[in-house]
Amino acid sequence: MFSGRHAHNHGIRNNAASAALDQNATVQRYLKQAGYRTGLFGKYLNSWNVADAPPHFEEFALLQPGYVDAKWNVDGSVQTINGYTTSIIKNRTLGLLNKSATDTRPWFAYVTPYASHGPRTPEPKYAGTSVPEWNGRPSVTEIDRSDKPPYIQDATGTFADGKRIRAEQLRTLLSVDDAVQAFNDKLAALGQLDNTLVIYIGDNGFGWTVKSVPYSPAHEVPFYLSWPAGGLGAGTVDNRIVANIDIAPTILDAAGITPDTPQDGESLLTSYSRDHLLVEWWKQGTGADHRTWSSYVSKDKQYVEYYQLHTDANGTVSGTGEVKFREYYDLAADPYQLVNKLYQATPAQERALGIPALAAQLAADRVG
Repeated sequence: MFSGRHAHNHGIRNNAASAALDQNATVQRYLKQAGYRTGLFGKYLNSWNVADAPPHFEEFALLQPGYVDAKWNVDGSVQTINGYTTSIIKNRTLGLLNKSATDTRPWFAYVTPYASHGPRTPEPKYAGTSVPEWNGRPSVTEIDRSDKPPYIQDATGTFADGKRIRAEQLRTLLSVDDAVQAFNDKLAALGQLDNTLVIYIGDNGFGWTVKSVPYSPAHEVPFYLSWPAGGLGAGTVDNRIVANIDIAPTILDAAGITPDTPQDGESLLTSYSRDHLLVEWWKQGTGADHRTWSSYVSKDKQYVEYYQLHTDANGTVSGTGEVKFREYYDLAADPYQLVNKLYQATPAQERALGIPALAAQLAADRVG
């Protein structure tokens, strides 16, 4: 989101490798350089040392992940702040917005609550709140998983686990809803709601009780934009394929800033429309787990390759690169990804599915 680049280009291939990010190629650097006030409230990069100031943010309340009485770095001062962290993030963000009553500079706020990460601790007032019933997807209760990779065949997550996790997630997100409402109300009171570009996105979905899988529930996330003054206020649905790599280009386009470093994403304020997206994930370490994978995802198909590759704590990649397993799903006919059409497929059947061309495109995307 900061760089507008795919992971294989910005270099952070796992949660331990945050030091690899080129801080000068970030949206916050461009905005600060252009005269914006910049603020960060909540989580920053995974594995970032809480004692280190996040570069190019003028003010910040950097959270060491937690829900209650957590450790923070507030504008360079490391301290424990008592209370529920989502509420603290809300109030710190409102403080930045309030300053615009006297500070006429444009501003940028990056707001990242810890919710709904585990342990999914709700604010006390929401601890017992009823949440909507969830009956799962057909894939949750699929019995025959012989066409799936070994880690899915061996998975032990249950429907009950999914229901419990989802309920806990939703209860933590009620406090996030409160924060979003407070931001909306404050912007309206300041007369800034129409001319503020607001982007609301989840950082990942969930699948098989984890988030590092290639299936649709893990990478399809809420993504909303509001900017009435820029024509984004009518409540319309945009059916283009978009991703978090498009956030930085969109912000810079809205601000009239041309980046001097390469970006893989495109501004959503233009008519650009891609026909597919690269989704990629690297395994960290050599322990038992599913392997590094990458995927070609379009509106009607998904092709996945798993590789004999892993990363170390610095994000350095090792391994043979051998393709160990493949999946192909017809998303139009099989939206729940129940039938891997590559399972026991003959070479002729693979050609009929267009697999050689998809594999070639995926290979190009992984180095592009």
